[in-house]
Amino acid sequence: MYFRILPLLGLLVFSVYSEELLHRSDIRVRDPYILVDDKTKIYYMYASIANRLGVAALDMTEITNGVEVYQSKDLVRWTQPKTVFEVPSNFWAKKAVWAPEVHRYRGKYYLMATFTSDTPLPTLPGRPPNVKRGTQILVSDSPEGPFVPFANEPHTPDDWMCLDGTLWEEEGVPYMIFCHEWIQITDGTMDLVRLKPDLSDTVGEPKTLFRASDASWSRCRADLGERFQGERYHAHITDGPFIHRTQTGKLVMLWSSYGVQKYALGQAVSKSGTIHGPWEVVQVPLFNADGGHGMIFRSLEGKLLVVLHQPNRKTERAHFFEISDEGDLLEFVDKYEP
Repeated sequence: MYFRILPLLGLLVFSVYSEELLHRSDIRVRDPYILVDDKTKIYYMYASIANRLGVAALDMTEITNGVEVYQSKDLVRWTQPKTVFEVPSNFWAKKAVWAPEVHRYRGKYYLMATFTSDTPLPTLPGRPPNVKRGTQILVSDSPEGPFVPFANEPHTPDDWMCLDGTLWEEEGVPYMIFCHEWIQITDGTMDLVRLKPDLSDTVGEPKTLFRASDASWSRCRADLGERFQGERYHAHITDGPFIHRTQTGKLVMLWSSYGVQKYALGQAVSKSGTIHGPWEVVQVPLFNADGGHGMIFRSLEGKLLVVLHQPNRKTERAHFFEISDEGDLLEFVDKYEP
């Protein structure tokens, strides 16, 4: 009797557990970021709470605003989301949170995310209303949080509209690469700033690495019929930087803009092999099927993968692609379906 019951109990437990998990096709997520824990064999996927709920950036009063994490063993089935940072009532930015990513760095975990306030900034004629927006870094002892801000202000300049900060360390020095937003400057840029050793603040002034229009494939969003806040604005966009060192030693940056088929993923290469550049934009997009904001990670089986969101609208999902890193540039191999 004992041996007959055991399989039934196992099946019951598995059924209950499976019902609690989410299939990746059911998770709405923009700008997905994966952290791999090789010791526990767990994938962590970070996302904006507002994005999952489909709440607009300017309508955040009725929900918990912040960042959440999903966990998986196979990139297919994911746990229910857990909040790792909730925007406090006295926080400088209470609007939607964008593009969260978590880096393991010198024994701690650092959350980098884009935060938007309703504090107005000077706006040029014919441009969308400018508001204070920036990337801020938070810290935790665990990938599951809670994450705590170093201060009640962004790491990016107070009078800039910035987004999508990412981390890179070179010769023992940490840097943040981020975007200066098209809303403020029309032709979005990719910028670099040095960080303090504990990532608590920046050191010195930002340096521009390249502009969106440096890519011949980058298209003005208005020419593609895209509207922002109901209007068409002439603009070129920089989004989602991610840095990768190839096997041949080249330093490559993934980044996104609009291409012929709307949202696209491109590459840029540092001619010096360092984060300081000069950077040369590759004139053919890596992926141009209305998807982007990609990042690279190695799976627990050792495959080099890119995750990005597609399409770039209200039904966005995380999609995985195997990539080749055998030359000076990255190449897509095939859709990854674990």
